[in-house]
Amino acid sequence: MNTRRISDSTVRRLSGYLRYLRQLSADGRPVVSSRELADETGTTAAQVRKDLSQFGSFGQRGRGYPVTALRDVLIRILGLRRQWRVCVVGAGRLGSALLGYEDLARRGFEVVAAFEIDPAKVGRSVRGVPVLPVEELEREIDMRGVEIAILAVPDAPARQLAQRLAAAGVTGILNFTSTKIDPGPGVAVRVMDIAVELEGLSYTIVTGASAGGAGP
Repeated sequence: MNTRRISDSTVRRLSGYLRYLRQLSADGRPVVSSRELADETGTTAAQVRKDLSQFGSFGQRGRGYPVTALRDVLIRILGLRRQWRVCVVGAGRLGSALLGYEDLARRGFEVVAAFEIDPAKVGRSVRGVPVLPVEELEREIDMRGVEIAILAVPDAPARQLAQRLAAAGVTGILNFTSTKIDPGPGVAVRVMDIAVELEGLSYTIVTGASAGGAGP
């Protein structure tokens, strides 16, 4: 398997392919075409083939891709052959919504704790996940083996919390704030900026991206 670093846009598409392949596998489908994968993920058949060709040859022209085998390859590429332990920092409306997102566990991400500064929210449980005081963040991250944090707080404390998360041993942060964070080396950061995503959606709508091409 090719282990070179790939672009974020490619990773996003691979995740979309995997989501659809899991669905097909559950339905008992043996093969899928690049056209079907493209239609389900909003790209083109040519782009699907280009993305997958970076990691080997999986399909046969005119016959498609084997669903189960391709699903397993993408699970390995995306590092999902294991369960990741996750915490949510911020148990407001957004944080609580993320705690209630049941699909996370099915896709390899187990949310084991939430942290909150508001005493009125501390001590409750959301979908079985305890909401803990932010003062206990370092200790609880260590005790619970948290590896990934979702930062869903107001902008003001985001940088300080990111530094604390890094110091506590978290190796990845998904940042829902509009503040740029720099937790230091060894900590991967991805930004979930809703405005940017909407701008991308707007671009897709106005350009009317079309699918096409032949192949598996």
